[in-house]
Amino acid sequence: MPSLKDIKTQINSVGSTRKITSAMKMVAASKLRRSQEKAEAARPYSSRLEEMLASLASSAASGEGIIKLLTGTGNDQNYIIVPVSADRGLCGGFNSSINRETFKLVKSLEGDGKNVQIMPLGKKSRDFFNRVMKDQIIESFVDLNISNTGYDSALQVSNKLQELYFEEKFDKCILVFNKFKSAISQEVTKQQLIPLDVSNPSKEENADDSSAKAIYEYEPDEETILKDLLPKNVSIQIFKVLLESDAGEHGARMAAMDNATRNAGEMIDSLTLKYNRTRQAFITKELIEIISGAESV
Repeated sequence: MPSLKDIKTQINSVGSTRKITSAMKMVAASKLRRSQEKAEAARPYSSRLEEMLASLASSAASGEGIIKLLTGTGNDQNYIIVPVSADRGLCGGFNSSINRETFKLVKSLEGDGKNVQIMPLGKKSRDFFNRVMKDQIIESFVDLNISNTGYDSALQVSNKLQELYFEEKFDKCILVFNKFKSAISQEVTKQQLIPLDVSNPSKEENADDSSAKAIYEYEPDEETILKDLLPKNVSIQIFKVLLESDAGEHGARMAAMDNATRNAGEMIDSLTLKYNRTRQAFITKELIEIISGAESV
């Protein structure tokens, strides 16, 4: 039977942990609101930009130069997968879900005979794939801190991806990230970044056929617009994904710390009950010894 001192020490230790998890929950909640606003504000811009570029896809006469970002290389043998995780843990299954889905995607592509490389964004993905697929990591980015650095971080990743693409290091690039749904829900999403996927029209286009089939006149010409906007689209889509992941991370951490705080409270209640019962048992034992001694005299 543990001593009263051991149980009391354990109660104090769990109490200290509960204070930490409660503070982390409040910090995550305060960061979540700002991150959520940024993520939701970026969605309309990025989606409409993709729709406009998709509507110009028919104007791309050949896959040369910058236009290759839209038309592709003509092959699909070499892939680069970009898992987007957090730099820190203590956020439930946020990071493990990304790593697990990316691992499954890589194995599926390799099963089809494709060559796959990985470019992790975030320490948790980098560390995971350093253990299981170190030879396939072509580049990694950590401490992007999108909340502070903003668009510059996305531009840094975008420039590296485009550099590799035009050096013909890969044919297709797929992002794997957690899309922010609510404070307690994130959805693992795969998005083809390069070349631009124009095969799946958006829900808004399906809902409004007249808008989807509208004919626009562009000035300057379509090819000039494509050459200017296609590189920007890559960085904007990465920026949107980083914002989604950042908001999802804070939501997942808030939910995880809330659960941890609640569990710590339940453990304290259980240990307190155990402490009282142990204390009562010691007192009863001492009384029995006193009574037994008195009767023997």
